Order: sequence, then C-alpha cells, then structure tokens
Amino acid sequence: MTLTQLHDQSEEALKDRLAELKADYEQYRTKNLKLDMSRGKPSPEQLELSMPMLDVLSSKSAMNAENGVDTRNYGQLDGIPEAKRFFADLLGVETEEVIVGGNSSLNLMHDTIMRGMVFGFPESSAPWSKQGKIKFICPVPGYDRHFAICELFGIEMIQVAINEEGPDMDEVERLVRDDDSIKGMWCVPKYSNPSGSTYSDETVERLVSMEAKANDFRLFWDDAYTVHHLTDEHDSLKNVLAAAKEAGQPNRPIIFASTSKVTFPGSGVSVIAAARDNIAHFLKLMSSQTIGFDKINQLQHVRFFTEVEPLEAHMKKHAELIKPKFELVLSTLEEKLGGKGIASWSKPNGGYFISLDVVDGAARKTVALAKEVGVTLTGAGAAFPYGIDPRDRNIRIAPTFPAIDELREALNVLCTCVEIASIEQLLANK
Repeated sequence: MTLTQLHDQSEEALKDRLAELKADYEQYRTKNLKLDMSRGKPSPEQLELSMPMLDVLSSKSAMNAENGVDTRNYGQLDGIPEAKRFFADLLGVETEEVIVGGNSSLNLMHDTIMRGMVFGFPESSAPWSKQGKIKFICPVPGYDRHFAICELFGIEMIQVAINEEGPDMDEVERLVRDDDSIKGMWCVPKYSNPSGSTYSDETVERLVSMEAKANDFRLFWDDAYTVHHLTDEHDSLKNVLAAAKEAGQPNRPIIFASTSKVTFPGSGVSVIAAARDNIAHFLKLMSSQTIGFDKINQLQHVRFFTEVEPLEAHMKKHAELIKPKFELVLSTLEEKLGGKGIASWSKPNGGYFISLDVVDGAARKTVALAKEVGVTLTGAGAAFPYGIDPRDRNIRIAPTFPAIDELREALNVLCTCVEIASIEQLLANK
C-alpha cells in the first residue's frame, strides 16, 4: 500500500484501523514497560569485551612509554609515541599529525570550536568571535551534540540535506563560495549519525577542493564510526587529509575519533588529527590548559590492542553482538510498516543508528505516544539544529543497548505508535 493509496482510503476505513491500533496500544499500557532506545550506548555485553584490558597493567607493570616517559607523571602533551602511532595508523596520517587526548572526542571538538572563537586559526585575520556572526553548515539529519556546541557558542546553523553520497554538495559549494561568515561544517563521514551513510570519494574530493570565501574554513571531521562495521562488506571512506593536501588545502580538515564505543565510553581515548600547522597551533594553546592527558589510559589501550589488526578483530566481536539487533529492527520495520507508505528507513552497513522517516507531522506524536507507555526514544527533531525538524518526520533509532527481547518489545510499540500517529495525521489532512 503506497502513501497515495492511504490518502485514497475512506475516512471510515482509516478510523476502523485506528481503533484496532489503539486497542493494541492500550495493551502495551498495561505492561508497565520501561524500555530505553534514546541513546547509542554499547550494551553490557559489549562492555565485557574490553574487560581484559583492565588486566594489562598492574602495580608490577612497567609504566614507561617506549620513549622512556613515565606515564604516571606529568608531560607528553601530545600523547605517548605508541598511542600516536596507533591512531596515526588507524586514521592514515603521520604521527606528527596526531594529538592523543583524554576520554572524549566530543571534548576535543568543543575545545577546538572554543579556540576558534577565542583565538582563531593560523589563517584567521581575527578570532571568530571578533568577525561578526559566525555560521556552520550542518548536514541533516545529524548529530545533536554537534548542534549543541554551535548553539552554546551562538554559531548560526545552516541545514543541508544528506543523502547516500553525503551532504548535498551543490548546496554546500554555493554556500561557502559566497559567505565568509561560514567558518565550518560538521561531518560524520562514515556510517553517519543517524542515517548510516558514508561520504563518496567524489564528495570528499569536492569538500576539500571547493572554493571557500572564508580562508579559515574548517571541516570538523568526526570519524566516530571508522571501525564500527556491521558486515564484512565495509564502506570505504577516502582519506580526507591526504585528499586535502593534494587539493592544496591541507589545513581544511580536522579529524576527531576515539575508542569510546570500542572499549569503555566513560574511559576511552580520543584523538585529533590534522595538518602540522593546525597541530602546532593547537599544542601552543593546549599547553596553557593542561600538562598532559591520561597517559596510563593511553598505555593500557595500546598494550591491549598493540596495533590496528587486533583492534579490527575486537570490532568483529562487537558486530557479532549488535548485528542481530540491527537485523531485528529492519525486519520488524519491514513486517509492520513496509508497503504501507507511511515510513522509510536507512539500512546501514555500520555505525550505531537507523534513521526512520514517518509521515510529515507525525514524528513528535509518535515519540510522545511511545513514551506514554514506557518506551523512551530519542526526541523527535534531535537530529536537527535547535531540535526542530522542519517536516517533523525523523526519528533516530538506537538499537545497541537494549537486550534483544526488550528491543523486540520496544519495536512493536514503536511501529504501533508510528501507524497511529500517521493515520491521525492523514485524517487531519482530509
């Protein structure tokens, strides 16, 4: 049944179906459910995969990095050498282009924006905050915490639609060519949050080579899911820093990544990678902020993984745990909503989310209905700047944390709520 066919249904037929769905909905109310699919958190089983890492170091362990630095003490602002090398290999950059940080890549992104506002970048004529209104391009649907950073600093956000190839590059190129107040762009280039799409080679090439009126324009390249594959058919992402160097714009991309969903989200290791001019600029400013990040945690991680290949084997174990959950989401959506013309959804090869689009005007109602019977979803509109989805249709599904039986129950509730909200919206439009 297509959306057009639903519109063609009589008001009486739609009301009859709505009555059936509301009866099912009331049954869910009696179950006193407390299910949460609101955030992309690893499950307890995933966290268990990294527990052996806690045994790598002990009171009897040698605590010196390979360059002799005592990781228990001050120093080594840019990270211990073996951690720099590990992340350089992972991201395809040089060790001199890496700073290993604390437990949060979001923290690094926040501070990089703040430094831009307060100090600017090497090419800046003045700090961003002294240049008038500052704007960022935000592909949507996107990551709510990126948008929260912009909102905190008063940066105006410009929405650009994202598709399977990445952001709408014709629109991006038009915007940055004509407006020097556009200083940056948020990118989740691989298994994007929440659509799961990966930027094509052409998209990456156009991003690094496009004409930007602001000479200090930056790509905030949040490569959060670079190793988070669900299948053996991995999406391929072009190396953005190598492409930027080739295009004569080496300073444009700033790459962020972490082990937050690889080991422990609360105590992972983050990294920032960029061309050497950027790195030197960051280190100069960071030297007044900290003497160094947690080197013991860095040492623990690199002794656990040793190199990228064992990390990849570790991530296959993650995939074995979460792939059945993604498969359950996709099969349930197809079974309960497929062919009805009221919903469409992404089918990612990796990452942590599935993006669900429902009938225009029905997303907030869907989320509210689910919450009323004990199923918490990410807020409708969260994947858009200021929390406002202009079409009120997008819902981010985060299936990794719940147990499989809880996920099944939550999905049944979600699909019922989608259909109720959609039919009510169709009836309101008749």
